[in-house]
Amino acid sequence: MVNYAKESYIELMQKVSWPSWSELQSSALVVSIASLIIAAVVYLMDITFRTLLENFYRLF
Repeated sequence: MVNYAKESYIELMQKVSWPSWSELQSSALVVSIASLIIAAVVYLMDITFRTLLENFYRLF
């Protein structure tokens, strides 16, 4: 178990290529914008279907 922990530490520190701070910031920006766009689309779909169903139920 100790050997596994040592090997994991060595791999994380020496073999993994971590993104730079600017890459992390740009990725976070892309994810934030995509999340806002998806939320807006879901909101518009919700309003549309609610309106359609309300109009449909008024017929009966």
